[in-house]
Amino acid sequence: MRVNEIFYSLQGEGFNTGTPAVFIRFSGCNLECPFCDTRHQEGKEMTEGDIIEEVSRHKASLVVVTGGEPALQLTESLVEMLHLLGKTVAVETNGTVELPKNVDWITLSPKDMFLGEKAMPVLREADELKVIFDGKNEPKLYGNIKITHRFLQPCDTGDADKNKEITKKTIEFCKEHPEWRLSLQTHKILNIR
Repeated sequence: MRVNEIFYSLQGEGFNTGTPAVFIRFSGCNLECPFCDTRHQEGKEMTEGDIIEEVSRHKASLVVVTGGEPALQLTESLVEMLHLLGKTVAVETNGTVELPKNVDWITLSPKDMFLGEKAMPVLREADELKVIFDGKNEPKLYGNIKITHRFLQPCDTGDADKNKEITKKTIEFCKEHPEWRLSLQTHKILNIR
C-alpha cells in the first residue's frame, strides 16, 4: 500500500470533531478537485503489518482512513487488523469506489457538483454526508443514499475575504435548512494537523 502519512491528532471536521484519532492518509486519488487542500500524492510503500505497527503506537481508539481516495487501497484485512487492535475505523471518501464491508463509519464527501458525472457516488449508505459548499450552488440532498447526518462545510478558497462570505452563506443555508449542520475545518482554525 502507498501511504502518504500516518499521524495522531484530533478529528477536525464533521460528526467526530474534537475526537483524538490516528489518521492513515493513503496516496493517490481518482479525482482532481480544483479546491483540494491535501498534498497526498507522495508516499511510501507500507505493508498492512507496517501500518498496524505505526497505528498501535497511539492511544486513540478512532482511526480515520483518508487520502486522496482511501477506497482505492483500503482492504477488509487491514480493517480487521485495526479492529483486533480495538480501533474504530472511519473512512473519508468521495464515494466513487466501493468500500470494504467491515468499515465502522463512512463520511461521504461527494464531488460530482464540481466535477460532473465522473465523480458521481456509487455508495448507497453513509453515516455522514459532508458537502463542500461554494456559496453559489445549492447543495444536493443525495436522496438516493441513506444518510444519518448531513454536514455543510464552507469551501476553503485560500482567500480570507471569499472564505468569510462563503462561511456566512453556509450558516444562512443551515439556518434555513435545519436538516444540515455546519462543519468547520477546526484543525485549520487551531493550526493543527
